[in-house]
Amino acid sequence: MTPDLILINADIRTMDPLKPRVEALASRNGRVMALGTTAEIRALAGKATRIIDAGGRLVLPGFQDTHIHMQDGGMHGALNVDLAHIRTVPDLQATLADFARRHPQREWVNGHGWYSGIFGEHNLTREVLDAVVPDRPSLLYSSDYHSAVINSKACALIGLDASVKDPENGYFSRDDKGVPTGLLHEQAIYWARDRMPELPDSAWEEGVRYGQALCNRHGFTGVLDALVTERHLNAYRAVDKSTGLTVRVASTALVEPTDTVEGALTRVEGFRRDFDSGMLKVHSAKFFLDGVLENRTAAMIEDYHDAQGGNAPVMFGENHLRELFIAFDRARFQIHCHVIGDKAVRSALDALEAAREVNGAWPSLHQLAHVQVVDPDDIPRFAKLGVMPNIQPLWARSEASVTEIAVPIAGPKARWIYPFRSLIDAGATCAMSSDWSVTTLNPFPIMQTAITRQPPEMGRDHPVFLPEERMTLDECIKGYTVNAAAAAWRSADTGSLEQGKYADLIVLDRDLFAIDPYEIAGTEVMLTLLGGREVYRHKEFEG
Repeated sequence: MTPDLILINADIRTMDPLKPRVEALASRNGRVMALGTTAEIRALAGKATRIIDAGGRLVLPGFQDTHIHMQDGGMHGALNVDLAHIRTVPDLQATLADFARRHPQREWVNGHGWYSGIFGEHNLTREVLDAVVPDRPSLLYSSDYHSAVINSKACALIGLDASVKDPENGYFSRDDKGVPTGLLHEQAIYWARDRMPELPDSAWEEGVRYGQALCNRHGFTGVLDALVTERHLNAYRAVDKSTGLTVRVASTALVEPTDTVEGALTRVEGFRRDFDSGMLKVHSAKFFLDGVLENRTAAMIEDYHDAQGGNAPVMFGENHLRELFIAFDRARFQIHCHVIGDKAVRSALDALEAAREVNGAWPSLHQLAHVQVVDPDDIPRFAKLGVMPNIQPLWARSEASVTEIAVPIAGPKARWIYPFRSLIDAGATCAMSSDWSVTTLNPFPIMQTAITRQPPEMGRDHPVFLPEERMTLDECIKGYTVNAAAAAWRSADTGSLEQGKYADLIVLDRDLFAIDPYEIAGTEVMLTLLGGREVYRHKEFEG
């Protein structure tokens, strides 16, 4: 058979231990049909075969981000003002005012990305927004989406006043008279959103297109969308059937503390049945076990060690969580948990262990995402239970959210903040991810941070955060390829470049294995192929 496409003159790291490095590959009908030397593969070409010359560049399997909010992030990127680089209230107001002026037709003036380490109850209220957007409702999400602020117009529209009680697993910041200041945390955000106008279907579909284009640009051919509802799934399906998906989408459907076991299982089983195509699937159920340290909703084994003290509960009752995990595990769903505090981590492991005892072991590869603080006694349990830490290494560095919030709260447990090396050395298999749009989805700054435990923009002289927890380059690449494919239940077809697997691959502008680790963050993707089809090409790539 004649290949549709051949890639030659490349340094292909296949991630296949039986044939780890080749010069060229050929694909037909979207799948790899042969790998070998440039001469061997060139000899297979026919008259209609497309030939891509990689120019000696490094080629890797397409990356997969296994904890990303691709559609939500896409909507925010396409429709909202980005506040990620704002550091002062005047700058926030100026940016918001400029966006409002440029979009007079918008009924709502929305944004995202303000940083909880800088903004909070001390300096962010509805009056701050009112000063520049007095005439329309406004909603601004924090960078981690666990907090938000709204202006007075929005408060009035949704009926938020002193008479409204805090929802379970969330709260409204209030002044000394009990009046909400406009800051919302955790479930208080959902309370507010439920009372706001719904976005049209076109906005959700635009979010998919924006998000997948950004993913392709940064070398991603697969994602695991870390929170989907029926609305998300309908948009994914609509794009899949119209212009087409350009990343393979696995997804995890939200289960809430108010759900019954039967109701949640029926709903998610319906999603698995109804949204199943070659490019889209629901294989997992998502559970938020706690919030975040920044707004003091992370569940810790010991009370917070900073001056303010306090703690936060696990968001699911112990028995309810165990029953849910047993039911979903029995139904052969992967379980995907948001866990920040060490109490949340332990609660998830306990419930997963109970499910394993009842249902027996199977290759579920249940995911614990974030694992910001892990009790050392729980580190060996990941490998023992076959649970994957789903990690976002960009956060494992000396910055305000870590040194000024997480470390004081954790106290003696600060040694076990983002303990990636310890988890790997104890036998755990880590999947790498970004949690975009919380932070960048660009994998190369994330990889550099995993290797150095320093912010890429600060260089090698910046303090190293827990250097004993640094990862290697090989571990990072596995985390985005073979391990990520396993986490998304796509190992049979993706994660490595082997005969019969999809020709999902990326061409990079530099050799990650030859450069200084402090140059990794600047890496650019030159070409992204999905099933042998070009979905991104850098303007300077001529192969």
